[in-house]
Amino acid sequence: MFWAYLIAISLLTVTPGVDTLLVMRNAGRGGFRDGCATSVGICCGLFIHATLSALGISLLLLETAWAFSALKWAGAFYLIWLGLGSLRHAVKGDPDTGAGSPAVARRNVPLQVSFREGLLSNALNPKTALFYMALLPQFLDPSGSAFQQSLVLAGVHFLLAMFWQCALAWMVVRFRGVGVGAGVKRMLNGLTGGFFIVMGAKLAGN
Repeated sequence: MFWAYLIAISLLTVTPGVDTLLVMRNAGRGGFRDGCATSVGICCGLFIHATLSALGISLLLLETAWAFSALKWAGAFYLIWLGLGSLRHAVKGDPDTGAGSPAVARRNVPLQVSFREGLLSNALNPKTALFYMALLPQFLDPSGSAFQQSLVLAGVHFLLAMFWQCALAWMVVRFRGVGVGAGVKRMLNGLTGGFFIVMGAKLAGN
């Protein structure tokens, strides 16, 4: 049963989504440390969903229309806010982009900011809550502690997601090292921002 969970969670981890784009965007913004700090925040959010699922709060959220709507709208607004930030950088461009080496082009973003962006992106995602509520119970032993087992399974997901997302951050940094023009960076920011806004609008409209 564990191997079935491992396969399912691995497929979920490598499937591109909001978390993937956020890690790549932040790695392009502030380098490898920025991307990894974002990944840590995202992966810590998994324990929040695992805890809520084990305690049955996820089910309560689903059955309480106003609570689920509040979570959905909070997630939608946050995605749109992230998207607008990326579009702003796409329009204005980074102030030091194109000047010298890739290290110069990086922005010194505090790691706690990157961590917070990742944590909120994951914690406010109702799709993650739905997935954990639907998936985790399938791999729990009814005779054991649901809470402890959920945290162990979330820990496995944490390790897989950290490895995958940090690898993506490393690849982004390596890609920067090849030399990416300001126009390409602005285009990528624009595409990322547009994706976040579309996803936020889609989430709000569902």
